Amino acid sequence: MPPDGARILANEALVEVEDLAREFDISRPWLFRVLNGEPRRIVHAVAGVSFTIPRGTTLSLVGESGCGKTTVARLLVGLYRPTRGRIRFDGTDITALAANDSARAIRRRMAMIFQDPYASLNPRWRVRDIIAEPLRAFRVLEDERAIAERVAALLGQVGLSPKDGEKFPHEFSGGQRQRISIARALSATPDFLVCDEPTSALDVSVQAQILNLMKDLQEELSLTYLFISHNLAVVRHMSNRIGVMYLGRIVELAPTDTLFEAPRHPYTRMLLDAIPDLEMTGRRRSPVGGEVPSPIAPPPGCAFHPRCPFAKARCRSEVPRLRAEGDVLVACHAVEEGRLAA
Repeated sequence: MPPDGARILANEALVEVEDLAREFDISRPWLFRVLNGEPRRIVHAVAGVSFTIPRGTTLSLVGESGCGKTTVARLLVGLYRPTRGRIRFDGTDITALAANDSARAIRRRMAMIFQDPYASLNPRWRVRDIIAEPLRAFRVLEDERAIAERVAALLGQVGLSPKDGEKFPHEFSGGQRQRISIARALSATPDFLVCDEPTSALDVSVQAQILNLMKDLQEELSLTYLFISHNLAVVRHMSNRIGVMYLGRIVELAPTDTLFEAPRHPYTRMLLDAIPDLEMTGRRRSPVGGEVPSPIAPPPGCAFHPRCPFAKARCRSEVPRLRAEGDVLVACHAVEEGRLAA
């Protein structure tokens, strides 16, 4: 269930993303290309993504590997610069923030939880220093006693002992390390957390504990999440809304229950059909067929058309735009023309 509606300003967006794109130049050196007659090679990782995240809610992005989910996450927290587009956080355009005090104040309100708890923690630092790093970097607290008290409180908040602050990361299990990562993310009291597959490296039983912890913290601290995952069961448990990405674009954006009960886009239907039928209803299931095209040379028109059973000539030549279908946004010519219903 989403957080208490009384604590959410449903129509007030904390994060607004407009036509966001990111390209990576992976070309060989200029002289090599000239001598061999090679063109430049550009990866279109994100190709015009737009969405909003209301305060206190969770938007999840799902899709196959390489669809651009993690790139979107890193663009939002400033690890990458966008090639084009705009990101607004609490009404402020943060697309090209300079390194000044106002930028520091906004960046302090964002944090990221990374996928691999074994690689995201410095093995040479004690846990207390790992968690205190944002406090010192953003100058949230100056007094060392106050920092120590804050670290102890954070460890307790994520289900660890304050004494664990004296240990090193290698002394903890994967689930405990991810709790340390969450404590570090909460250290500077952010409003917005970007969670890049935070449970995919953990055992299933531990995943449930971490997800429940994150939901409890969201309720307690009125946090806003962007949740990245390829696990649809996890996404259904965590999300208020879900965006389905394919080859750098959002093809469907819908409330969680609506997306699972009545998916519109053929790609969304294929993803849901690939989920094992644990209730044994007898409904025929089929895996997602074909392969994702290369983001270096995406197909013309709708990028999904080489794998889509409903593709026609328009799909092969014209890029579909996100259009409103009730409370759902979907980018599909077949949906627009009513071909799926037929």
